[in-house]
Parts: sequence; structure tokens; C-alpha cells
Amino acid sequence: MHLHDFWFLLIAVLWTGYFFLEGFDFGIGVLTKTLAEDRTERRVLINTIGPVWDGNEVWLITAAGATFAAFPDWYATLFSGFYLPLLAILVCLIVRGVAFEYRHKRPEERWQRNWENAIFWCSLLPAFLWGVAFAAMVRGVPIGPDKNYSGDVLDLISPYTLLGGLFTLVLFTFHGAVFAALKTTGDIRHRARAHATRYGLAALVLAGAFLAWTQADSGNGRSLPAAVIAAVALLAALVLNRTGREGWAFALSGVTVVAVFAMVFLALFPDVLPSSSDPAWSLTAAGSASSPYTLKIMTWVAGFMTPVILAYQAWTYWVFRKRIGTQHIPAAH
Repeated sequence: MHLHDFWFLLIAVLWTGYFFLEGFDFGIGVLTKTLAEDRTERRVLINTIGPVWDGNEVWLITAAGATFAAFPDWYATLFSGFYLPLLAILVCLIVRGVAFEYRHKRPEERWQRNWENAIFWCSLLPAFLWGVAFAAMVRGVPIGPDKNYSGDVLDLISPYTLLGGLFTLVLFTFHGAVFAALKTTGDIRHRARAHATRYGLAALVLAGAFLAWTQADSGNGRSLPAAVIAAVALLAALVLNRTGREGWAFALSGVTVVAVFAMVFLALFPDVLPSSSDPAWSLTAAGSASSPYTLKIMTWVAGFMTPVILAYQAWTYWVFRKRIGTQHIPAAH
């Protein structure tokens, strides 16, 4: 395997890991308005991800940084052409982080309500926009012979990309609902399972449409098994959620997220960003990579740091593995 192929695989793993972890963060943020019935229950949901949400975002920073270092042409064209949606995602992530930290700083109802609205909208919008962005990346965007993006923001919008955005929004919300059922106790746990069933059924319908469209339009022999695994895992997660097997349901909803984005990257390869203007102008993994020496140094660094990151994140999830409920929330003063 060439180093540029290895780094394409590693970047795919980093982005997929980010969506597996941040996916249920986004889902919890959406559920603070659709599942929680009062401020105490919203605090329960926020506390399920409170110790881990910022660690989950490390995967985004690492994925973006690795893309910049390993494939500078891909990074430059992607982040310039997708500038507005990526800027909106960045602003949402910043505001959401501030909202998590500032919501409880003052007791006034209006203060807390405003930050809760920020958590909801700044979870919903990125969950939708990431789907639009990755669907546009698979479909192809206008790229000129100079490797520069030659379109505008409207070129990112189409029925296919909007379907991709809606699918990731519903899938992440389902993922978050299963996580909420796994991490809570009492009435909110049972309602989370009911919500997971509803979101899961919607995600199943959207998955059928999005995966079939992707496979028909951009797929290949490598991406088809990933699409099948995604559909089967989603259906199994729904069944296990209905039977109260929250741990297995969450594992399989995670498999669904992983398989969906694995399909995206498998459909892309060996391109990293297809050109809708002329296939000859598409950016490829081989043509967009850094020098072999740069990739070799990065491989040594990644070999050392990746186990460290995985170890401390696994330890964090182990420490905060207990369920929580409204009885664990102290009465407001």
C-alpha cells in the first residue's frame, strides 16, 4: 500500500470516528427540545455528554489537520469551496460549547432558555450541514484545471445533497436517542427508547433512499457491502432498541454511522474530490498528496499519538459509564 493510500484510509477513519462520537452529541442536543419535558430533564440529557463532548471534537481537529498535512490540494479546494457551510458549522460548534459552559452560570429562566435554544439549533444545523457537505463531495463539485473550486455555494445544493443532510440529521438524532436510553434511568429512559423507534424508522426510510442513490450514482463494488451493512445494522438497532437491549442497540447504531461514512469514502476512492466540470480535473489521492517524506514523518507521529488518544478517551467513557436520572440533579436554588 502506498503512503498516500494509507493516509486516505486514516483520514477516512478519523472523519468516521468523529461522526460516530459527535453524532450522538448532536442527537442529544436535538433531543433537549424534542425529548426533555422540563429544565431538569434537559440538564440530565446535557449531563450524559457533559464529560465527553469536548473530547469528541478532538477527532474533528485531528481529521481536518491530517487532511491539511497529508493532502494539501484536497484541503485547499474543499475548505475554500465549502467555505460558507463549514464556517456555519464552526460557529455552531463554538456557540454550542459556550452554551454548555454558560447555561448554568445564572439561575434566571430567560438566561437558561436562551442557552438551551443555542444548544438545540447549534446541534441541529451541523448535523444537517455535514450531510450536505459530504453528499456534495461524493456527487462532485465544479473544479477547474487549476484544481480550484470554480462554483459558488448554490452548486452545493441539490435534491441529493439535501437528502444527505436530512438523512444525517435524523440518523444522528436516532443515534443520540439510543445513547440517551443507554445513559439515563427512569421515565426519561423509556421515552428515549420510544423516540429512538420513531427516529429510527424515519432514518431507515431515508437510508434506503440515500444509500441506493449514492450506490447508483457514485458507488462501486467496494461501497456496496458498506451500504448493505449500514441498512442491516440500522434495522437490527431498531429491533434491539424495542426489546430494551440499549447497549447492543447503541453499538449497532454506531455501526450504521460507521458504515454510512465508510461507504462515502469507498465511493470516493481513488478520488478525494470529484470534478463535476470534467472528470479529468478531479482531485485524486495520488495527485493531491504531500511528499513521501512528509507522509513518512506523519506516519511515525500518528503511530505514536493515535493509541494515546484512544486510551484516554476510552478511560473517560469508562469513568463516566453510570446512568443518571432526574434524581441525580440537585434542586435549583
